[in-house]
Amino acid sequence: MSQRMIWWIAGGLVVIALLFGLNTLRHAAGVATIDDTPERREERLSAHWRILRPEGSGPFPAAILLSGCDGVHDNMGYWAEQFAKSGRLAMIVDSHTPRGLDQHESWRLVCAGQALPGAERAGDLAVALQVLGAMDDVSDDVVVLGASHGGWTATEFVAHATSGTVPPGLTAWPAPPDTLLAPVRGLLLLYPYCGILNGADNVDWPSDLPVLMVLAENDRIADVDDCLAMAEVFRTSGAAIETEVLAGAEHGFDQREKSPLSSLTFDAAQRNKAEGFARAFMRGLGSDD
Repeated sequence: MSQRMIWWIAGGLVVIALLFGLNTLRHAAGVATIDDTPERREERLSAHWRILRPEGSGPFPAAILLSGCDGVHDNMGYWAEQFAKSGRLAMIVDSHTPRGLDQHESWRLVCAGQALPGAERAGDLAVALQVLGAMDDVSDDVVVLGASHGGWTATEFVAHATSGTVPPGLTAWPAPPDTLLAPVRGLLLLYPYCGILNGADNVDWPSDLPVLMVLAENDRIADVDDCLAMAEVFRTSGAAIETEVLAGAEHGFDQREKSPLSSLTFDAAQRNKAEGFARAFMRGLGSDD
């Protein structure tokens, strides 16, 4: 056997070992490897999502909030409170806890792109929209806020709903995809991931679904140029896409709770600027004061 053949076989064994190791990590983290029915996905998610209701009896417009790759932290609570103060029922969807992903596993697997890609997580948003649509005190006016990985998820959901392709990890849509998408009035995306793994720019973006991307100039995790390029692709479909780049801001500027190994910092001033852009965007949708 030649030396070259030996190296080729050895390299193949290394690849197999890595793939086996990754699969082991996914099982160790409790990541689902078998498709969920919509009912099963709802059962798992509903035990962990958090709903904030405004004062009054409704019916209320609503907001669904999707966290970054490290799971639900204080920024989700902050934005949910702002929505509730403006009269919107806010649902914070926890995609991590039902899958056994603690902070360590989230950083090691989800943030590293080894588990729970945005397309798979889009099924969580589909189920949340179906549940909101069945609530008596919720109107057919829903906005989606997605931060980082959550922004990736939101765009993937729209792409899958537009094409009719069931998100990976679900056996079927919980309701017809056009029915799920119909009440969504807009997407508010904070420093979303728009890179090569995000397939949302492979379909024509709905022309009647506005998007605001609030991007961080000094983002070292989600490339700003990727999102600006994606926005241009969306505009070719006639969509109303706004982009705001916060000068000097870093990824996760609105989040106080960080991993001990994170070098990112909370910036209240940048969060206030982002909130101002968000309020203007919501007023433009014609449903919030």
